[in-house]
Amino acid sequence: MTSPQPAIAVAGLRKSFGEQVVLDGIDFEVAAGTTFALLGPNGAGKTTTVHILSTLHAADGGDVRVAGADPAKDPDAVRRAIGVTGQFSAVDGLLTGAENLALMARLHHLGRADGRRRTRELLERFDLTDAANKPASTYSGGMRRRLDLAMTLVGDPRIIFLDEPTTGLDPRSRQTMWGVIRRLVADGVTIFLTTQYLEEADQLADRIAVLDHGKLVALGTADELKRQVSGGHVRLVFADLAALEAAAAVLPEAERDGLALTVPGNGNVRALQALLDRLSTASIEVEELSLHTPDLDDVFFALTGAPTASKETVK
Repeated sequence: MTSPQPAIAVAGLRKSFGEQVVLDGIDFEVAAGTTFALLGPNGAGKTTTVHILSTLHAADGGDVRVAGADPAKDPDAVRRAIGVTGQFSAVDGLLTGAENLALMARLHHLGRADGRRRTRELLERFDLTDAANKPASTYSGGMRRRLDLAMTLVGDPRIIFLDEPTTGLDPRSRQTMWGVIRRLVADGVTIFLTTQYLEEADQLADRIAVLDHGKLVALGTADELKRQVSGGHVRLVFADLAALEAAAAVLPEAERDGLALTVPGNGNVRALQALLDRLSTASIEVEELSLHTPDLDDVFFALTGAPTASKETVK
């Protein structure tokens, strides 16, 4: 039985601008109907990757397939399959929400009846029906972002590139947008996400790739990436100095912080139980206990170090 065709397949992708190497032979695949997050510091090559996949730039080398088509040889086939929602809204503030969607319907060559039907569907889907006839300039940030994504969906794309979809949104609007993205994936749409919010990638992405200086330095699920880095620890807080001193003698590997000890560990149940048993055997009571496991912030800084000072070159 053959495996289903990936929505996006990249092998040995290379791109330079003059003498600056932006992408240095990267490889990844994105399964259809999943969310794939591309992370990396400024200058890592994220924007250039998206531009190549969406036909805005030509690659210098490697093999690229988007919806089974080569963006360089058959850009029209790729464009028919994709939608792009950039970091900066494409919404026209002088038009109403309905008029913005109707304009996109005309650009996609939908007939008048189909355009009206598609506009109604998307206004309802994105909870914008009550504001349909209000100028988009009066919309909140979250409403404008939902309208922007709705405009991308007018052409019914199978693959959507989302660049920083929740930048500038308040926590409630961010959660709403996450819900929209999850529903799109549940309907079979493939999402290619670039984001500066590592929690967003953790919440949404089925697989995550980390770029640094044009190279792919990590690829896997969020849990797989977290297991690649150290940094897990248990924090124990004691009621008084005597208990702290006694615990420190039992746990010489721990670091002190006030009336607390930080003990390195991966946080699995067996290791945690062994730690508590050591303290119980010595009749030492713990006032408070907290567990820290590596998150994507730890992964990001462990794999990329300090963010690069220069911005990525885009031409």
